[in-house]
Amino acid sequence: MIILALQEVKKSFGTHEVLRRVSFTLQEQEKMGLVGVNGCGKSTLMKIIAGEETADEGTVSLQKGLQIGYLAQQGKLTGRETVLQVLEEVFAPLVRMEGEMRALEEEMAGCGGDPDLLRRLGGRYDALTTEFERRRGYEWKSRVTGVLKGLKLWDMRDMETALLSGGERTRLCLGKMLLSDPDLLLLDEPTNHLDLKSIAWLEEYLQSYRGAVLVISHDRYFLDHVCGRMAELILGTVETYQGNYTQYLEKRAEVYETRMKAWQLQQKEIARQEAVIAMYRRFNREKSIRLAESREKRLQKIERLEKPQEESTVRFRFETRRRTGEDVLQTEGLRKAYGDRILFRDLMLHLRAGDRVALIGDNGTGKSTLLKCLTGEEKPDGGMIRWGTGVDIGYYDQHQAGLHEQKTVLDEVWDRFPRLEQDQVRGALGLFLFTGDDVFAPVSTLSGGEKGRVALTELMLRKDNVLLLDEPTNHLDMDSREVLEEALADFPGTILAVSHDRYFINRFAEKVFVLEKEGIREYLGNYDSYYEKVRRDAEPDGETAGMTRTALDKEKKKSREEQQRIREQKERVKTLEEQIARNEADADRLENMLADPETWKQPEKAAEMTRQYNALKAEIERLYEEYAAIE
Repeated sequence: MIILALQEVKKSFGTHEVLRRVSFTLQEQEKMGLVGVNGCGKSTLMKIIAGEETADEGTVSLQKGLQIGYLAQQGKLTGRETVLQVLEEVFAPLVRMEGEMRALEEEMAGCGGDPDLLRRLGGRYDALTTEFERRRGYEWKSRVTGVLKGLKLWDMRDMETALLSGGERTRLCLGKMLLSDPDLLLLDEPTNHLDLKSIAWLEEYLQSYRGAVLVISHDRYFLDHVCGRMAELILGTVETYQGNYTQYLEKRAEVYETRMKAWQLQQKEIARQEAVIAMYRRFNREKSIRLAESREKRLQKIERLEKPQEESTVRFRFETRRRTGEDVLQTEGLRKAYGDRILFRDLMLHLRAGDRVALIGDNGTGKSTLLKCLTGEEKPDGGMIRWGTGVDIGYYDQHQAGLHEQKTVLDEVWDRFPRLEQDQVRGALGLFLFTGDDVFAPVSTLSGGEKGRVALTELMLRKDNVLLLDEPTNHLDMDSREVLEEALADFPGTILAVSHDRYFINRFAEKVFVLEKEGIREYLGNYDSYYEKVRRDAEPDGETAGMTRTALDKEKKKSREEQQRIREQKERVKTLEEQIARNEADADRLENMLADPETWKQPEKAAEMTRQYNALKAEIERLYEEYAAIE
């Protein structure tokens, strides 16, 4: 069932048209990701859906009685309530209902066996109990505990909200919204201010969430694990794709290629027709002129295809001036603390030439501080740092603190590389989308993403052979992140990168270092390999301890039978996934046609399409139920 439908929505700010022709629908329980380059209007579109802004033209239709949860709506805190009170406030109606149930129990116990009074009280009690169970009343305390622990708020549950940081307040408001169980969750960058463990918890929560979700996120790993459909906001319009983020990338490339080929073929045919018309006119005879006019009329009736367009994207690569020795970096007994707060101690770190390492860890463990110690920006409290021979260090600061706010973009880069000609500097900036008068903009006026591109320009021009990167994908749009990953894939030097972007880690890392207070744990492979290893280590073992040989043989036979059953289930799951994908594609096609007013000008055809659509949705529901039963 469609719970949200946008039709030809337009929005401008002055002369700047942000949304040009936005149309799409969202189904009940559907989880859709909304992506697009920075500044394309994603947050504006979400505010229009939430009712915080109005569209200039077009319609936003919501299912009657639809409850919407939008993070910006949940941000009102007095500062005097505790974290726990904020979350428990969501369940105030259930608490009152439970209180009434307890009072009824006492009344029934003390009614002296009066049948009429007992029947009346019992009827009310049964109705309350049914409603209490329907609203999951017996679960609310455990749900609050789950959110407190999942969003790392457990240790501050008794703290007043006035004492929380901005990030902690955002996490609290997110938790309150999740517990309120709206029919539609509108999430704008929900993984901001979350560490990797909290993001993983949020993914699992949303995967099992019973409502619909529309989420804006730059976290591609998150989109892969949560979303079953993607919407791209490009050049003011929205295009939707079935599948998660990775599948969307593949389908978007296929669609672009198909449209470009169709446009090129049409342009070729138009050119051929125009050449024939011109030839007929050169003959300058009555018959040839009639033929030319006839062809011109046919040519004018052709529906001209628009040339497929893509947003401009960054293009660059990292090079090195020279090679390093085999041992790039060694630390021994490294220690750093601020007062009584110890970030890390006895830290041993060894980087070899060509290592590609992701440095992860909980928030506050000192990952960025460690990079600053390695670059010399901060001094460690103890220990030794030894860099190898031939090392040239390139450092990317996530806050771009090294940029001069009052300089223009051109001067900021040119002053660091004065031996380059102006056209060389402008050429480098052009690779990062700074063209024309953009290079004369003061650095202070740039967005976070634009400052990041300036910093990457300088890093590219340095040609260092060791890159220390602190959250390099922050503020970058999806396409820029993809290009950064490609540039790092071709980089011949050594990389140590702090990142919360698991998709990014999977693309570049061959090792994962987990920073803890006592030191570093090393894991071979990318993020998925690390996560699988940690998950396996967390599973209980020793289940076969003390078993006899016969019992072990029986257990092995059971295991083989179980493996066979699992294989059969996997084959059935694959078949179901393919059937669901086909049916959902057909349903999307019918849905788009039913959303077109032209369809309803033929009532019989529209009715038949509606019947087909409903039948498809019912079949999809049946397939999902079978899929869920197997899973």
